[in-house]
Amino acid sequence: MKAVVSTGKAYFCTILSSFAIVILSFIGYLFQVEHETMVGSTEDPADGKAVAKTVFGAVFVYLAFFVFCGLQIVLIQRENRIQL
Repeated sequence: MKAVVSTGKAYFCTILSSFAIVILSFIGYLFQVEHETMVGSTEDPADGKAVAKTVFGAVFVYLAFFVFCGLQIVLIQRENRIQL
C-alpha cells in the first residue's frame, strides 16, 4: 500500500491533531462540568452539556485525522525500509 500524503504533511497532521485532541478535550470537560469560567456570565451558553457534546464531536474528528496520519507515517517508514 502506498502513502497518500508526504512525510512532512503526515507528521504535521499527527502533531497538530494530538494538540487539538488534548486542548479540545479539556475545553469539552470544562463545559461538561459547567465550570464557572465557561458558563459563568450572561454572554456564555446556558447549556454547557450541549456545547460539550459538540466539542467532543470535534475531538472525534481530530482523532480520525490522528489515526489516518499516523498510519500514513507507518506506511512511509515501511516503504523507506523496503527501498533500502
